[in-house]
Amino acid sequence: MTTTPLITLDKADVAFGSVSALRGISLTLHRGERLALVGANGSGKTTLLRLLHGLLPSPARRLDTSAPAPMLAMLFQRPFFIDLSVRRNLLLALWLHRVPRVQRAERCAAALARMGLTALADRAARTLSGGQQQRLALARAWSLAPDVLLLDEPTASLDPSAKREVEALIESLARDGVTLVFTTHNLGQAKRLASRVIYLEAGRVVADLPVDGFFNGALPPEAALFVKGELPWV
Repeated sequence: MTTTPLITLDKADVAFGSVSALRGISLTLHRGERLALVGANGSGKTTLLRLLHGLLPSPARRLDTSAPAPMLAMLFQRPFFIDLSVRRNLLLALWLHRVPRVQRAERCAAALARMGLTALADRAARTLSGGQQQRLALARAWSLAPDVLLLDEPTASLDPSAKREVEALIESLARDGVTLVFTTHNLGQAKRLASRVIYLEAGRVVADLPVDGFFNGALPPEAALFVKGELPWV
């Protein structure tokens, strides 16, 4: 894995009114990493994901200036689709991102094929099952050719079969070189997909370790208790 830095946070703070969501977050995301953000509800996982994406502006966030800015795409836990067909939802995303018209049809078709949705191209997007909608959200994100894919609980509401399908697709994108950052409550999923794990508690980074070190090494007490309490559920 290369050590090229893509996004750096330097003592980042985020507050919503009087509520402090993130406090003193410092980290660097490197190209090719698979970073899992874990922690209890309210620990700051989704806020950190949005901060890394840039949806939450911060002077503490920096991009690598030695190369063109990385293309980032985000997958939300509950993806939103316009009341149009699967194909038209994809084409709309490509248009909104100013992809040249001559490329849109080809990139749309490639994304649908990659996610196994070609046969559903003319189906109304909102009528798809939960797993199909999440695959469509992945297709929409992948069609933009992202360097970094940020995923918020990508399989949280899916049945076991759909969860396996979506995980396999995410794994395949990572093998192709897409950098991943994802939040999850499923420590088994973090163990399967991540190369690095950050544990958050009350808006602070308590542990930031390679995946093997996180699950097999010595952890700070708060993170150790979380792992001990959550692993039997996965």
